[in-house]
Amino acid sequence: MKPNHLWARNFTIDKDDIEFLTGLLLERETPLGTEDLARALIEERINREVATFQERYRDARLYKPSSSYEIGQRLVFSEFDYETGVVVAVRPGKNPDYGEFKALAIEFDDTDLNSGRKLREFAAELQMAHDLSQRLDDENGLGILADITADGVMEQSGDEIISRLEERLRASSDLIFMARKWFPRDLLMEANIGHMNLAEAVLDMMGGGPMLTEQILNDIGGLGKAPMALQVFSMNFALNKDDRFDEVGPAGEVLWHLTRLEPEEVQKTPPMLRYTPIEYDRSGLTPSLLMLEADLDDEHSNIPPADDLEAVTITLAYPHRRLGTLPLSLRTATVFPTARQTPRVSFTLIDGQDGEEYPAWVVRKERYVFGLAKFYRKHKLPVGAYVTVRKSDQAGKVVVDFRAHKPRTEWIRLITPKGDLMAFENHKRAIGAEYDDLMILGADDLAGVDALFQANIQQRKSLVSILRSIMPSLGALTPQGTVHAKTLYSAVNVLRRCPPGPIFAALVNNPDFQNTGGDYWKLNAD
Repeated sequence: MKPNHLWARNFTIDKDDIEFLTGLLLERETPLGTEDLARALIEERINREVATFQERYRDARLYKPSSSYEIGQRLVFSEFDYETGVVVAVRPGKNPDYGEFKALAIEFDDTDLNSGRKLREFAAELQMAHDLSQRLDDENGLGILADITADGVMEQSGDEIISRLEERLRASSDLIFMARKWFPRDLLMEANIGHMNLAEAVLDMMGGGPMLTEQILNDIGGLGKAPMALQVFSMNFALNKDDRFDEVGPAGEVLWHLTRLEPEEVQKTPPMLRYTPIEYDRSGLTPSLLMLEADLDDEHSNIPPADDLEAVTITLAYPHRRLGTLPLSLRTATVFPTARQTPRVSFTLIDGQDGEEYPAWVVRKERYVFGLAKFYRKHKLPVGAYVTVRKSDQAGKVVVDFRAHKPRTEWIRLITPKGDLMAFENHKRAIGAEYDDLMILGADDLAGVDALFQANIQQRKSLVSILRSIMPSLGALTPQGTVHAKTLYSAVNVLRRCPPGPIFAALVNNPDFQNTGGDYWKLNAD
């Protein structure tokens, strides 16, 4: 018998297995998840193999060098993967190092183990200590079955088996997969248009949701007298087919919301957050620029986290500050609730300063989190502020915080629209939060800045063109006339959504821009 992981490596799923699982679902009349079905199939397979081994080893004994055997006895050899052989001869052994013993001539059922010879010999009635004699005390050979358990297989190979099983289950037309559970199509309960209309009314009264399926069923009187698990599955299936309803629960939980009452910014990505991928050459990026890219943690940079994180601090960029969003980068995604099947996830943000709660949304595909506008306005956070998100001990909630201090007057870059150009001036503002001095921006004329963004979209200005237009005004704010690469990233994103990689590559690869040392740049005098 093979260990758990080796046994699982040879684990295949055939038509009979799917029929067994379908029958199990019919018998229980309860929808089950893929993991539950995988465990049930593994247990069934182990039980089946137990019966096979019991038949195979019915009259066999486990070979131990210290035991005595007779001609005609069938033995099981653990050192040969528990293959079986028959004692065909017994003779006295001759070896002064071992003392008196008997030599058994064994003919294996597997002829390969005879190594081209007719028989192989093994010691019996051996007086000296031997590992096989001391560690094995199972006389009928069936103790080997204890090496494999459903728990052990799931622990070592569960993910792989679940993936294989889900692929086969999806190919079955007799089964329905909904809310991460399976059930036979023929036993599905009917949820008619009347039930759907009642569900819409219930959600409408709750401000659109989100609500658990069980809550909706209780409020509409249920679907009948079937077990609640079956009613929930059938209702989920019907709601999922109706465009009026959106499944917005995090992984492991099914929640429903009225589509028409979801924020527009959740249903449709705001233009200011839309990134059109730019092809660029990364080979010239210096180690310092690569470190800046990782530090900025832009959601479109695809920089993986070192580990699953309990808290992440990001530097607030202009588009997110303007729209009340946060980036869903690979790092921040470890903190926020997500779900593989649903494009939008509803959850709650907790203000780390005063405990106020805000409804929020994870828009997984478009890589942002919506619902922070009130939080930003209340605390007057500037572009460039350090914002921290951390996991909460309350399910479905995430804490959002910042490094607060008593407001003090600071010089910051203020965006000043001038015609169709974006210029910058130094102005004093009261700031009550810690921020990155290289990223901070302010704007008094938000409508004017929005107009610049729209004009840039319509004119389809290139990234290099944008950099050329903003660099002189930004450089004029410093004695050296230079601009840091991080500042350029912050300013470019006022006019066009772009991660740092293409911006840094444009600086490195275009002769219009000159590096003045470190990560500072200016327009080339030529």
